[in-house]
Amino acid sequence: MKLIGKNAEILASYYKSAIEKKGYAFFDRDKAYNLNIIGVRKNDKFTNKFDDKLVLIYRDDAKLWNFHEFSVTTDPGEDALIDPMNPKGAAILVPGQYRSAYKMDLHRGKYLALCQCKPVSVYRDNDKDKKYDLKEGTIDVGLFGINIHKSSEKREFTKYVDSWSHGCQVFASSKEYYEFLDVCEIAKDIFGNSFTYTLIEKRDLDDL
Repeated sequence: MKLIGKNAEILASYYKSAIEKKGYAFFDRDKAYNLNIIGVRKNDKFTNKFDDKLVLIYRDDAKLWNFHEFSVTTDPGEDALIDPMNPKGAAILVPGQYRSAYKMDLHRGKYLALCQCKPVSVYRDNDKDKKYDLKEGTIDVGLFGINIHKSSEKREFTKYVDSWSHGCQVFASSKEYYEFLDVCEIAKDIFGNSFTYTLIEKRDLDDL
């Protein structure tokens, strides 16, 4: 979904309220393409589906608000939970704002993505069942390759997360992913290769 103008401005205001209520920055400078990249985690229950969303909010060259909404997962898939890559357990990104923590680079040396370049916080789920364990005592901080990328390189759309996310924020649709990346490329030329990612929960919006 993409909106431009008044409807986009209404949604931008809605998200701005939620973001600022959490004490995070919402980027609303007069300059175009000052991106707000926001992940919204639907719930804490395991589904193995791309049932979260990522929204992209910014002003264009005409100073009109643009709002994009994409289907993603902000949680690891079934394969990651059952057989985590890290001995500490599967990574689940902790909600928060990660300022300048991403840059455009090659995901696993294959294709352009937003790749982690500064520490982020993750929960470590290590009981190898199909249930997310979001426990404060397991939080791990560091460089873990928690990237923002697409799922299949061959299919247009992926239904189940499976092994596509071991903590990464992953797009279900390749078409939506490249729509997102095209905007990031424009922003990179203006502001440099530095991106902030903010992860909130659906209840943060419901509470407004």
